[in-house]
Formats: sequence, C-alpha cells, structure tokens
Amino acid sequence: MDREYLYNSVLYVLYESASGYALFERIESEEIADESPELQRSIQDFGRFSRIVKFKSFVPFVSAESALENVNAISEGLVHDVLKNFLELNLPGGGKKKSKKVELGVTDEKLGGAINDSLEHVACVKSKAVAELTRGIRLHFAKFIKEFKEGDYEKAQLGLGHSYSRSKVKFNVNRADNMIIQTINLLDTLNKDLNTFSMRCKEWYSWHFPELVKVVPDNFQFARVVKFLKNKAEADESKIPGLVDITQDEAKAKEIIDAAKASMGTDISDLDMLNIEKFADRVIHLSTYQQQLQEYLSKKMHVIAPNLSELVGEHVGARLISHAGSLTNLAKYPASTVQILGAEKALFRALKTRGNTPKYGLIFHSSFIGRAAAKNKGRISRYLANKCSIASRIDAFSDVPTTKFGQKLNAQVEERLKFYDTGALPRKNVDVMKEALSEALTEADQKQREDGMDVVSTTAESTDKKRKRKAAEKDDSDSDEEESKKDKKKSKKAKKSKKEEEKKKSKKDKKKKKSKH
Repeated sequence: MDREYLYNSVLYVLYESASGYALFERIESEEIADESPELQRSIQDFGRFSRIVKFKSFVPFVSAESALENVNAISEGLVHDVLKNFLELNLPGGGKKKSKKVELGVTDEKLGGAINDSLEHVACVKSKAVAELTRGIRLHFAKFIKEFKEGDYEKAQLGLGHSYSRSKVKFNVNRADNMIIQTINLLDTLNKDLNTFSMRCKEWYSWHFPELVKVVPDNFQFARVVKFLKNKAEADESKIPGLVDITQDEAKAKEIIDAAKASMGTDISDLDMLNIEKFADRVIHLSTYQQQLQEYLSKKMHVIAPNLSELVGEHVGARLISHAGSLTNLAKYPASTVQILGAEKALFRALKTRGNTPKYGLIFHSSFIGRAAAKNKGRISRYLANKCSIASRIDAFSDVPTTKFGQKLNAQVEERLKFYDTGALPRKNVDVMKEALSEALTEADQKQREDGMDVVSTTAESTDKKRKRKAAEKDDSDSDEEESKKDKKKSKKAKKSKKEEEKKKSKKDKKKKKSKH
C-alpha cells in the first residue's frame, strides 16, 4: 500500500487487551510517519500521544472464561463472535449500503486475514506506523479507560496469562513424563554422591578398623556395620546376631568379630566415633532414599511408558526420555537417532575426523547388547533402536496403556539374538504385531468388564473386530494351506528328479562295468 494513501486516509487501530477489545482512531499522521526522537517522546508522553490517537470504543470481556476463549481465538488467527460484533458496531460502513473499505490497523497478520474474510468492508493494515501506535496504546491503555482502578489492568493481565499458559500446556497428572526426567536425573546425582560418601566413610573408619573393607565390600552393608559395631574394642560374640541381621551370613558375622579382635587399626576417641557414626547414618538414609526413588521410577515408567520399560528396562527407558526431553520428542525421533542418542560427541568427532561413527549410545546399557557377540553388537543395537522407536510411539500416542506390545518386542529381540547365534529364523514383525494387538484388545475388554462398564455399546465394534480377526485367520490359514500344497508339490518333484538321477547313474555304472569286461 502506498505511503501517501496510508497517511491521508482514516486509520483505526484494534488493540486486544487482557480485559477486552478497544478501538482507536488516528487523528494526526505526520509525527507517526517521522521516525525521530520526537516521535519517541510523543509516544511516551500521554498528553501528546492523546492528541495523535483518539479513543473510540471498548468492550470488556464478560468473564475469565470468555477472555481465555477470545485469546485462544486470536492466537489461532480466528475471529471470535465478540470481536466480530464489536467491529461491526463501531466501524463505519457496516450497513447494507456499500461504501469504501475502512482501514483497520492490526499487529497479527493471521488475525488481519481472518477479519478481511469475515468483514467485507474492512481492510486490515500492518505497518510500522501501526506498530508504533500499538506500542503507545499499550503503554497508556489504562489511562484511556477511566473506569479502570489502579492495578486492575495488571491483575487482568496476570490472571489471563496464567489461564492461557495452563490451557496451552496439556497437563495429564497420570502421564507426566517430566516426573521421570527429574527422577532419573536425581538418581544419577544420588549414585555419584553415594559413591563419594561411601568411599569417604570407608577411608574414615579404616583408620580404626581397616580389615572391615575386605570382609564387607558392599557400601550399604559397610555403613550399617559401622553404625552397629562402632568401636572395635567392644566387638564380642554378643554382637553376632545383630551382624547376621545386617549381612545375612553367620560366617561373615563371625569373620567380622575375629577381624576386630586381631585388627591393626589405631584407637579412636568417643567424639571421633560419634562423628563417624553420624556420617554412616547419613549414608544409610541416602541409600534407603535411593531404593525408594528406584521403586517410584519403575512405577512411573510402567504407567507412562509401559512398552518401553518392558523392552529395555526402566532405567534405560527413563534415560532415553530424559535425553530426548519428553516421551513425545522420543517418539518423533527416527530409529537411527534413537540408536546413537547419548553419543552425540562421539558422532560429531567421527564426522569431523572422518572416522568410524558410534554404534550405540544410551541403549548400550541394555542387557541385549551386553549378551550379543562382539561382531553382532552393532547389528543388535540397530535392531533394538528400531524396536525402541516403535515402543515409544505406542506409549506416546495410545489412549489405553498396555504392556503387550513391549513384551512381544522384547521377545522379538530375543529371537534376533538367537538368529545371530544359531541361525534360527525369527518370526515376522507383522505376525507378532497382530498377535500383540489381539491380546491388547482382549485385555482392554477384560478391564472394561472388571470395572463394570457398559459393554453393550461396544459389542457391535467387538463383533466386527472378531469377524475381521476370523477373516484374517481364515486368509492366513488358506495361505498356509496353499503354501503347504506348493511345498508338497515341490517335494514330490524333487523326489522324482532324485529317482531319475539315481536311475541314470545306475545305468551309467552298468555300462562302465560292461565296457571294462
């Protein structure tokens, strides 16, 4: 649009606030057209800005729900009924008589296009002048509307911002993968801290009783023994039952008492022993909390990603989700990305130096790769990444959580391992998925019956599904019969050809014998 036409015609500006829609009319245009420091001063000063822009009309939102609906419509580029009625009532040329199009300044192109489509007499404009006018209106909006009390507009902005954010973040309490991310990160931190604290506890107590480290190598048991035994000078046969409860081994408990009696460690004061005991108690509490976190993680994984946890375990699945950022992000990744997820540094180093790219990342911690032979580790990691990608997509986009697919995928990886070792052919993926789907459907039907839900509405669907299943089974059986018939024919032909070859060989042998005689 030409600059002269823009500034010589009447321009209205639409402002979408947190409390309602407002319409302004531009009175002066020279100052807005001039990009200078004077323009900035005129915008910042309400007295000067009110001479440039005139307040026309304002329609408040009836409730917080209405405000949220309108804001959602604006963000999606749609014209709400409230906005349409407001513009039809307050903009000139809205009657039956055709007139020149009214220019309306907007800041969002999508919203402008929607207004153009819904209102024929309005031509939406987006320009620098409109942006500057909107900036000034935003700065002085509360002063234009005299009904506003001090702080009302700020409260409306804050409340609408919170409700808009909540509506955009589709939060499901039962399937919040953020809890898994935080838990696995906390577990990793706890493991590092526990190893450090346990090593410190062993070094500290070893000055007094150095032989205990060899007898009790486990960190958790060592801390419990330190808290129970305390000073080695007090170690006698009366403490064996308590040590048996800790170590679950009577021979080891007697060995601890014998080692304490013949220990080469130095004596220790009561104050030092008290500090060591407190530190050992802290290590014990951290270890118990770590076990509780692991149980919590396994429960959350079986709720949020049951198939992935059945396939690779809770810890590996949780690390994959944490590294991807969310279960949805992991589901969007291709299998090739899932395979090297966690080995990005090695990948880019290999690409830079033109070396061998890594075969696996976080899925290396899975038991399948550890059990595979050295030559098959790359192949099984590629296959496992493929199955992880399938499992994560089922978990992310299925409405009813089930573990049937994860169990079948786990069995497929086991079959693939056997194929690499023995050469036994694994089942086809299509057959396995059909089997898993049928089991999942039967499981869902059973749950519905157990919960006492009305199955009447779903009987038609279930009968259709059963018919389809039977038809598919018949087709499979027919195809199997046809294949078996073909195999029998082939075997008969092969037997005939073998007999004919044997006869020919016997004739040749007889001829050779006659020629020799």
